[in-house]
Amino acid sequence: MAFTVSSNSFKDGDYLAMTHVGASEHGFGCTGENKSPHLKWSAGPAGTKSYAVTCYDPDAPTGSGFWHWLVVNIPPDVTELALGAGSGAGGLPKGALQTRTDYGFAGYGGPCPPQGDHPHRYLFTVFAVNDMLPVKEETPAAQIGFNLNFKTLAKATIMGLFKR
Repeated sequence: MAFTVSSNSFKDGDYLAMTHVGASEHGFGCTGENKSPHLKWSAGPAGTKSYAVTCYDPDAPTGSGFWHWLVVNIPPDVTELALGAGSGAGGLPKGALQTRTDYGFAGYGGPCPPQGDHPHRYLFTVFAVNDMLPVKEETPAAQIGFNLNFKTLAKATIMGLFKR
């Protein structure tokens, strides 16, 4: 059976609403509500000990993309994150940990591409992981990716777009 992810907040390939766009306090000039989208995924394969969720913009003009959200160690019995779960008090499940994004803080940081740039792709990926990740809130995204590269049993991605 395939591992899948879906959202009540947007359909794969659709534009993201201002609800999910970055807020002015991030310093890039966007005025969205900065609420992480709802995500729901199918149960992971046998051996799944946790889940991780990331949001990555491969189109950011940085030379290395831009990490907007990283959540690790989501318990294996959880298969859904509510709208806003990664924002502020949010409501992540017990044991889940948000780590540092490229905004420089842990937690969801919504899209905010440069004014007039082409539409950017925001890849929301759910990973079924064979372990808990030994990381901290300040762990950089590259280290999270390194860990996930070796511990992922399955992954599924849904893409949102945004342009301003």
